[in-house]
Amino acid sequence: MLLALESSCDETAAAVLAPPSTLLASEVASQVAEHRPYGGVVPELASRNHLLSLRPVIECALSAAGCGLDRMDAFAATSGPGLSSSLLMGNTAAKALALACGRPFIAVNHMEGHLLSPFMEGDLRPHVALVVSGGHTLLVHVRGFGDYRKLGGTRDDAAGEAFDKVGKMLGLPYPGGPEVEQAALGGDPRRFDFPRGMLDSGDFSFSFSGLKTSVLYTLQKLGEPDAATLADLCASFQLAVVEVLVAKAIGAARSCGERTVALSGGVACNASLREGLAVRCAEGGLELLAVAPEHSTDNAAMIARAAAERFARGQFSALAEDVDPNLALTP
Repeated sequence: MLLALESSCDETAAAVLAPPSTLLASEVASQVAEHRPYGGVVPELASRNHLLSLRPVIECALSAAGCGLDRMDAFAATSGPGLSSSLLMGNTAAKALALACGRPFIAVNHMEGHLLSPFMEGDLRPHVALVVSGGHTLLVHVRGFGDYRKLGGTRDDAAGEAFDKVGKMLGLPYPGGPEVEQAALGGDPRRFDFPRGMLDSGDFSFSFSGLKTSVLYTLQKLGEPDAATLADLCASFQLAVVEVLVAKAIGAARSCGERTVALSGGVACNASLREGLAVRCAEGGLELLAVAPEHSTDNAAMIARAAAERFARGQFSALAEDVDPNLALTP
């Protein structure tokens, strides 16, 4: 069995998994309430809270799994990308447990965890992955475990970051992404014709900064929006993001000759994105594998899933290996 820890940003998480993909426990301690007064994640506050939450989260995961540390065959943790001060908390804890128990340590790339999260209950197979989160927007051709080719990424803001920033512009609570989605319900997505950045660029890159600026200029013209206008703004913004993400993902699958599209990352919770991608995949005869909502935001289950693949291959990490806040998925 494997115990995995995740602490790349502001969630403290632990999971126990029986390789290759039997999840026995997954626990997450959120810090949203602590960071909400600041309108974003405060790194020092995040790392301090990880320190307070790690032991109880680990104990909860072990209790839920019905086993102790002595049953673990290896310990894993996120090594990057993320906030360095946060990464160090979970990474150091997992190394200490590995050393104390005389078991191997496995460093896991956070983005690889997201890539494997739609395959929590099954074997990994070739596909095109759309990873959409607060810090990343990526299209990746996954030909097998460890065989990844980046097709495109964002040139500026990630899609989740754009959601959060637009939410802040509109005076919605932090985090803005879920608030924008909620406010968009019942809104007219065609009222405001926001730009679809790089929709026809001929590649698989993304850009959402122009869209964000367009929302800002529209707000300046409108003044304080009433409830109906706020709903229309959110719905129109959301549609602009979703149309680009869906079009690029479908185009990437066709370009690579793959029949499966996988969706993961925190923004994969967005119902409009899931529905839009499902419709286009069905129209194109493609299979869609969307991550389960509970495994879309930062969690240790996906880290354990990636660690299980490395464990099976004997790909262990040195205890002296440092975290890397800018760790890349592909060379």
